[in-house]
Amino acid sequence: MSERFSPKVIPLVEARPSTLAVPQAWQESANLVAPNGLLSDTRGRQLRDLRISVTDRCNFRCNYCMPKEVFDKDHPYLPHASLLSFEEITRLAQQFVQHGVQKIRLTGGEPLLRKHIEVLIGKLATLRTPEGHPLDLTLTTNGSLLQRMAPALKAAGLQRVTVSLDALDDAVFRRMNDVDFPVADVLAGIDAAHRVGLGPIKINMVVKRGTNDQEILPMARHFKGSSMVLRFIEYMDVGATNGWRMDDVVPSAEVIRRIQAELPLVPLEASNPGETAQRWGYADATGVYDPQAGEIGVISSVTQAFCHECNRARLTTEGQLYLCLFANQGYDLRSFLRGNATDAALSNAIAHIWSGRADRYSELRGAMAPDPGTGARRVEMSYIGG
Repeated sequence: MSERFSPKVIPLVEARPSTLAVPQAWQESANLVAPNGLLSDTRGRQLRDLRISVTDRCNFRCNYCMPKEVFDKDHPYLPHASLLSFEEITRLAQQFVQHGVQKIRLTGGEPLLRKHIEVLIGKLATLRTPEGHPLDLTLTTNGSLLQRMAPALKAAGLQRVTVSLDALDDAVFRRMNDVDFPVADVLAGIDAAHRVGLGPIKINMVVKRGTNDQEILPMARHFKGSSMVLRFIEYMDVGATNGWRMDDVVPSAEVIRRIQAELPLVPLEASNPGETAQRWGYADATGVYDPQAGEIGVISSVTQAFCHECNRARLTTEGQLYLCLFANQGYDLRSFLRGNATDAALSNAIAHIWSGRADRYSELRGAMAPDPGTGARRVEMSYIGG
């Protein structure tokens, strides 16, 4: 099936939205917020999950994330000096952990392109919650480098991986990554991760109508009984460069119907508070969930907003803190950090930023009038991380 493209004019300068400086008032002793692991925002959502983007570079050019016509050979990527160092990332992560973060996910771009990423993983693996528990430390990757790097990642302390895989058909997969990368190499990377124990492995498939929706059932068949969790993600309106249209979205309810027609499913309870995916288990002949057959998930951020329980903060490659995947403004923690901020001041800044959070873009999406100017300023997924 041929993919439909819509014309777009994109000001590249808008790919990295404006950021706010940390106010001086948040550094004053009268406004200190002592960390107690229970930091909540204005809607009572506690901080539990931190996504850290370690690079804005990727070796794929997926049309829904980093389309080639925008991210071409002349695209101005961040200079190395702008990136947070591993020591800076670890120092910031420690403050987030004191405020309640229990899970850290490394993202990109493609995080395995960051040189010596295993060194950062080793540093983060030493962090402990106030109760003394290790973090849930994971990483999202396109799988292109996973076969070679899986052993080192595991040895450094990474617990599990999520692999983006949008098709099993090689022609479809090559067309979607737009760099002619073969699907067999990603599957080999998944096998390598499984062998070294980087699991349970999750497989993420972004579904775009007319592009790869014919791969829904083949993917479900392939991963059923594999011990890996396949998750179908609605094509999202992140940023301004992917030419998003509602017509391209395959609602999660339709995904479930397609799979149900051949492979019976039963709904499962959420495994963790704030979980983005709705869980469905494969049923046996009696209609009861069969754990040996495994499960799938659907992430319905377009058709079924889950803002009310979102517990995630996002730290960009250059140290900007965003409170929503669809944000149009962040907070500049890098300048504050490099301005000789103490740990107490960093902790206090994080507390004030999160406690003032009111983001709920997905809940409001349907009521918002189209505004190309505002849409163009939203942060790109390749910059903020998924």
